[in-house]
Amino acid sequence: MWSSRRRTAWQLLVLGVLVAAYATQAAGALRPSVPLLMAGTAASLAAEVVLHRRRAVLAPLFVKLNADVTVRQLLRDLLLAVGLLRVGAEEGVAGYVPLVAALPLFYALHSATQAVSVLVRRSRTLPVVTRNIDASALRLSPAPPLLLRRPGFRLPVFGLPTTAGLLVAAATGDPVHGAVGLALSLALSAAGLGALLWRLLPSRRPAGEEEVLEWFDAWLAEYRPTVGLYFSGGASSAYQANMWLAPLAGLGGRPVIVLRERFMIQKIGETDLPIVCLPRVATLMRLEHSTLRVLLHPSNSGKTSQVLRIPTIKHAFVNHGESDKPSSCNPYAKAYDEVWVAGPAARERYALADVGVEDRDVVEIGRPQLAGLRRAADAPTGSRTTVLYAPTWEGWDGNPGNTSVIAAGENLVRALLADPAVRLLYKPHPLTGSVDPRAGAADLRIRELIRAANQRRGGSRADAAAIAERDRRAVELDLLTARTFRKAADHTERMLRQPMPAEGRAARLAAAEDAWLEAYWAALPEGEHQIVLDRRPTLYACFDRADLLISDVSSVVSDFLASGKPYAVANTGGMSEEVFRATFPTVAAATVLTPDAAGVPALLAAVRRPEEDTLAEARGALAGRLLGPSEPPSPRRFADAVATLTAKAEEQRLRRSLRPEEFPGQREWEPAADGGTTAPR
Repeated sequence: MWSSRRRTAWQLLVLGVLVAAYATQAAGALRPSVPLLMAGTAASLAAEVVLHRRRAVLAPLFVKLNADVTVRQLLRDLLLAVGLLRVGAEEGVAGYVPLVAALPLFYALHSATQAVSVLVRRSRTLPVVTRNIDASALRLSPAPPLLLRRPGFRLPVFGLPTTAGLLVAAATGDPVHGAVGLALSLALSAAGLGALLWRLLPSRRPAGEEEVLEWFDAWLAEYRPTVGLYFSGGASSAYQANMWLAPLAGLGGRPVIVLRERFMIQKIGETDLPIVCLPRVATLMRLEHSTLRVLLHPSNSGKTSQVLRIPTIKHAFVNHGESDKPSSCNPYAKAYDEVWVAGPAARERYALADVGVEDRDVVEIGRPQLAGLRRAADAPTGSRTTVLYAPTWEGWDGNPGNTSVIAAGENLVRALLADPAVRLLYKPHPLTGSVDPRAGAADLRIRELIRAANQRRGGSRADAAAIAERDRRAVELDLLTARTFRKAADHTERMLRQPMPAEGRAARLAAAEDAWLEAYWAALPEGEHQIVLDRRPTLYACFDRADLLISDVSSVVSDFLASGKPYAVANTGGMSEEVFRATFPTVAAATVLTPDAAGVPALLAAVRRPEEDTLAEARGALAGRLLGPSEPPSPRRFADAVATLTAKAEEQRLRRSLRPEEFPGQREWEPAADGGTTAPR
């Protein structure tokens, strides 16, 4: 992760080098001076290498300056050409003139190649992108190499022989070297253009738009989906959908996942459920004529309103976790047919918020994701107290109480690391630092504190056999979850290369994940603190290992209550403890920690002596309010809610079929005979 200061420093450094290089080139061209010309050109090429390697960090600045790779390459070659002409005029070398005159041919070929690459990309941009669905009927093919598709790759590589040849010509005074370099660049460009044109032949193109849409309609008619998960969001928000994959798969029947962003296809976690991405509204509307009856929504987005327009589908907002934050009772929720919540507390939250959600539309389903969570009695025992610090992110509203990372994170971590009997698991929210740079900077400092503590602690090393077992289990899991594609693969090629779900794969995957998880924990050095950033182990897997949770006011707290273990919440919003507890009901059974972390030693002492745990009964009562009753189990209540809403959708569809074809107020109107009024036809 790059800090904003480090990113800015890199941008200014590379920009300064490029400006100095072009200035040196210009000086060498005007004097003229071959050494200056060569030095400036070499420096600008070196800067281009750095730009390419760090393009994610550096490229945005040059885009803002309208100085993309084409402009930079053209300026470099232009200055080099001017220098050659002036050197040739002084030395009487006339061969440079035709060489410079032929240089525009290379840029003409580059422009033609870029235009054709756009046509190829459009021909490969299908209106429907899928995963876990056999799309072989669409005549899919591998994508062209990145070198041909992206001008940022193609131009520097194909133009390098020209630039090098002109430099050698300037140094030796022999135009032949420049001619050879230019000829090589022209040959590479022509070959690239030919390769792209070949892909535009009718026999080499994927299926056209109408053919793809007909195929999609046929798939809908054959698969006959009944319930789906609808999701739209940014790359880092995929976790919101992923937490509902297992509950959706557990419903049985014919579920489907509906996405709107093409990149999200690969962000969705491991599942055998069919996934369809429908980027355009017109394609999305084809669901109206399918058997799909219910769509579940784990988040709100700008594109949610588009699918809500389909009248034949019932929509339920299931959220991606519940907390006492205002976002857990968003007024947008009233746009859905029903709002599914975990327990009575969320129902009361909507009533108190008075945001337009009717109580009759609120359905309590529990949290089906927590069905396999270990309870306190099943917690692992050991000589160390395992503490999970899982702060949430800073949010959009700038409230200092949203996350403890900025005001309290380092203090909390220092207090925990100071206890030799503590083993810390630090799992920050994936969006930490995405809004407030201070949160990102604090997160990095916390990680450094943990790494330094591990170095000081030393301790025993993991058993070699345990490490070997972990690696073996990882290989097994990777083979089951293999969705690796070459770097140049586009969405069409991924549809071609994707592994199709096999019989019993879901059960084998679950067993492999459990085996890997046990091997992962066993392979860690005893007592070593862990920074958990990857997708595995999951937050719930960390719940199972933890004796204590420290977090913020977030859905993490509500979910952890299912374990029955102690938890603490950081109060960083400047409230008194009394007001803090009254404002956020999820804190009722928690230990409240201040930003200075002064209460950490007493908290750890209480966790180690369960007989002194005075909040155990309160946690049980609060879990019932937040998550609902344990019977019937949450997965059963979830399935019942889906069945009930499906039945409502069927009833509505039946009523609509019995209505007249024309609705009052929707008939066509025409001017009346007198021209002053209108009348229906």
